[in-house]
Amino acid sequence: MPNTSTVEVTAAVNAYLVKELLSRAYPYFVHVLWAEVKDLPRNAGETVKFRRYTNLTAATTALTQGVDPASEQLAITDVTAAPLIYGNVVTTTSFLDMTVIEDLNMEIARLLGDNMGDTIDQLTRNVIQAGSTVQYASTATSRATITAGMKLNSTEIREAVRTLQGNNAKYITETIDPSNGFNTSPVPACFVGIISEDTLYDLEDDPDWVPYEEYAQAGRRLGDFEEGKIGRVRFVNAGSNARTFSSTVTVHAALIIGREFYGITRIAGEEMAMIVKSSKDNTTDTSNPLNLRSTAGWKITFVAKILNENFGIRIEHAVSS
Repeated sequence: MPNTSTVEVTAAVNAYLVKELLSRAYPYFVHVLWAEVKDLPRNAGETVKFRRYTNLTAATTALTQGVDPASEQLAITDVTAAPLIYGNVVTTTSFLDMTVIEDLNMEIARLLGDNMGDTIDQLTRNVIQAGSTVQYASTATSRATITAGMKLNSTEIREAVRTLQGNNAKYITETIDPSNGFNTSPVPACFVGIISEDTLYDLEDDPDWVPYEEYAQAGRRLGDFEEGKIGRVRFVNAGSNARTFSSTVTVHAALIIGREFYGITRIAGEEMAMIVKSSKDNTTDTSNPLNLRSTAGWKITFVAKILNENFGIRIEHAVSS
């Protein structure tokens, strides 16, 4: 149903809205930023394939002189993903064009941009926080056995890092820059921890916590969202999109990830679009005969997928009240 407000969108404003949408789509949404990006070419089917080769067995037996070793067979693991279409739209009426005071074009661009980024962040979070490598804080053996005092601390983090290193997980060395066409930029080698603001509150009391202001190399943060580190784990605050679960207590999920833990796929050329239809331009639209309505919306193709369960670990824990 249309809102009791309007926006008259000229061609120039249309272009401005697209620019605002793209620049605001990922302000502080962190879950997508360390994915492997492999887009599906347009008109190339519905699924994309991520492939990795299994490591060869170490050749620890000396060769017999003049005798070739037995040939080792290659083994591969394929992970497929199929992008889907998501979108949202705002409908406004022409009445407010005569009365509006604020810059409604800008407000709509902000709302739509934030909404698109929030959607992508939550879609990604729901996938990567459902991995099978799980650690329960303290003496808990399941989500249901986590009690109020079982908080995240440096001991738990070291245990998780030990697990990742034992799984041969590699440090993250690049961060996606969504505002620049999903290009990557280098970052210090580290594991990345995605946490809630409540988990951050507890970690800041840990004696091993180092806030980003005290880093030896100034300006080496992952981004404005990085809060600090413990050892080789850099922690970012996911805010209201951090994953929690309802149990005996509210259980928070801290996700610590290495390189190539997960990937994302879009359809090339159809990654995201801003569609604006102005009431002034609807000269041939018989469904809007009196040009009483305008619409603005976004559309994306997207899917997130875990590529290697061993390269990420979810630590389920309680937080201070």
